[in-house]
Amino acid sequence: MKVAVISDIHGNMQALEAVINDYKSQNCEKVLCLGDLAMAGPQPSETVDFVKGQNWEIIQGNTDKMIAEFSDKILSNVKSAFPVMGNALENDAEILSEVQKEYLANLSPQKELIMENVKVLMVHGSPRRNNEDILPNRPIEEIEEIIANTDADLILCGHTHIPCGYQTSKKQTVVNAGSVGRPFTDNAKACYAIIDFNSGAFSVEHRFVDYNREKAAEILAQRKFQGAEKLAGILLKPETRHL
Repeated sequence: MKVAVISDIHGNMQALEAVINDYKSQNCEKVLCLGDLAMAGPQPSETVDFVKGQNWEIIQGNTDKMIAEFSDKILSNVKSAFPVMGNALENDAEILSEVQKEYLANLSPQKELIMENVKVLMVHGSPRRNNEDILPNRPIEEIEEIIANTDADLILCGHTHIPCGYQTSKKQTVVNAGSVGRPFTDNAKACYAIIDFNSGAFSVEHRFVDYNREKAAEILAQRKFQGAEKLAGILLKPETRHL
C-alpha cells in the first residue's frame, strides 16, 4: 500500500494541487498530513477549507496551534524574533473564521497508526516538541535521543521544510517529508514523501513536484500585511526560512 506523506502546506493551493495530482499518479491509497496548513501563505482560508473536506489522517502543526490560540503574547513573541512572520500570523488570525480556527485547535498534536504491521508515529516537529528541528546531517546520536521515548518503527515529521531521513541503531526510521507549500530545497519544488508499505516492511521516496510558483507568489504578494512581498520572493528563490 502506497501512502502520501505531506506537510507544511502553508496556504499554498497551487503547490498542494500539484502534489495531489502527483500522488494520485503514483497510486497512493492514503494521505497523512503533518500540519501547518495556513500560515504565511497565499491562500490560508481556502487551504483550511480544502483540507477540512479531505479524508486524510492529519495532525496539528506549530503554526496551526499559534493561529488557533492567537493572543497578544503569542504575536509579541513571534514578532520579536521574526517580524514578517508575526505580521503574517496576525493577518491569518484575522482572515480565518472561528470555525476554521476551531478546526485547527481540535487537530491532534500526534497520531499513532498501524499500517501493514508497521507502527507509525505522526509528529510535526519531533516526538518531543512540535517546533523541534529534525534537519539533515544531525549526528545519529541526537536523533536517537529525540525519539528515545517512542517505540514506533517509523516516525514521520516535517516543520523544517527540508526533507531528510535517518535509520537508528534500534532499526527505527525517521522521515522528514519536507514542505509542500514553502520548500527550502535548492530547486524550490514542492516536496512530499511516499511510503510503500508491504507486509511489515516499507520503502521511502521523496518526490519533488514543480508547480506554478509565479502564480502562488503573485497571490501572496497581494496579501495585506507588511512583508508579504518578501515571503512571496521566498517561494521563487528560497534563501531564508523566516523573516
